[in-house]
Amino acid sequence: MEINEIKKNAFSMPYTCPSAIKINYQFKNREYLSIDYESDINILREIVPQPLKVINPIVKFQFINMPDATGFGEYKSVSQLIEVELNGKTGLYAYNMYLDNLAPIAAGREIWGFPEKLGTPNLKVESDTILGTLNYNSIRVAIGTMGYKYKELDKNLIKEYFHTTPNYLLKIIPDVNLQTSCICQLIEFYYKDVNIIGAWSGPATLQLFNHALAPVSYLPIKKIISAQHIISDLTLGFGEIIYDYLEK
Repeated sequence: MEINEIKKNAFSMPYTCPSAIKINYQFKNREYLSIDYESDINILREIVPQPLKVINPIVKFQFINMPDATGFGEYKSVSQLIEVELNGKTGLYAYNMYLDNLAPIAAGREIWGFPEKLGTPNLKVESDTILGTLNYNSIRVAIGTMGYKYKELDKNLIKEYFHTTPNYLLKIIPDVNLQTSCICQLIEFYYKDVNIIGAWSGPATLQLFNHALAPVSYLPIKKIISAQHIISDLTLGFGEIIYDYLEK
């Protein structure tokens, strides 16, 4: 294999059959249980990277079912997102993410910089309740519940929120010598082509449990604010570098 061929075709690991491919990553019937809660603003300020700012102590804990993801197939995930502000605009910073499928873990980390680890998330309906859970190895670290379809929400408002809310990631890839980072960037991305199939709210609870390697409980719950159950189609937009920590 010649050098020019490598330069032309190299995109992701492994070279011969990469996990990340050059396609539009589209999701059909992507289902969320999203629970907003008030946390400790001082802890949030300790872990959110500058130039992002923490103005409100709001955390979103999301259990997500993705039955039809282009390039990835079917998988589930859990995301712990912190409300932040940059240049006067409110967005979400991804603090923790856990997935049960290696391909989107590898692609998410390599392309966007999602903070993804392998876990066992689940989202299902049990009688009158939508139930989200997360296990790390065999240990239960999160349980979320919401009354099933108690109140229908305005789908246009939900769609606008998805389209207009920036999402932020701290992308870090180490150099092979382990002495420095090869990449250390703040990434911004948006969701595109959003179609809200249904959206509901209801009474909700969230429990987070201690685990050394799945620190979801590090952001403590002071009060549950609201919860939403959302079903949507969307495209995961590619991001842009808004701050390069190695060039400043």
